[in-house]
Amino acid sequence: MWIAAAVALVIFVLDQVSKYYVVHVLNLDRRLAIDVWPPFFNLRMAWNQGINFGLLAGEAELVRWALIAIALVISAWVWIWAMGQREDRWVQVSAGLLVGGAVGNVIDRLLYGAVADFINMSCCGIRNPYAFNVADVAIFAGAAGLILFSGRRKTA
Repeated sequence: MWIAAAVALVIFVLDQVSKYYVVHVLNLDRRLAIDVWPPFFNLRMAWNQGINFGLLAGEAELVRWALIAIALVISAWVWIWAMGQREDRWVQVSAGLLVGGAVGNVIDRLLYGAVADFINMSCCGIRNPYAFNVADVAIFAGAAGLILFSGRRKTA
C-alpha cells in the first residue's frame, strides 16, 4: 500500500499547492482569467459547488456536505479494496490517484465551500467553456486505471 499512499500524497500536495498558488498568489479569484498560452492553456476561475460541470449546484450547502460524505466513503472503500490488491502496482497507482484527488477536492469544499477549478484548455477551433483542476484529472485517471487494471490475473 505504500505505492498508493505515496501517489495519493503527491497528488494531494500538487493539487493543493496549485490551488493555493492560483487563488492566493495569482489572485485568480479576483482576476477571473489569465491567458497563458491561448487557446491551448488558460486559467479561468470557477468555483464548482456541484459535481462535474456544476451539476447539482442548486442546493449548495446540502450538496456540499453530501458530496464531502460521498467522496470520503468512496475513497475509504477504494482504499480498503485496494489493500486486497497489493500485488498489482497499477491498481495501487490508480487507487492513489483517485483517493489523492478526491481528498484534495474534499479539502476545497471544507475550506472554500466549493471546489476551485482553474485549468481551461481548448484546441483546434473548439472552445472549451469548462475549467478543471489537478484533482479532477487524478480522479478521472484513477477511475480509468481501476477499470483497466483491476481483475487482471497474474500469469506465471
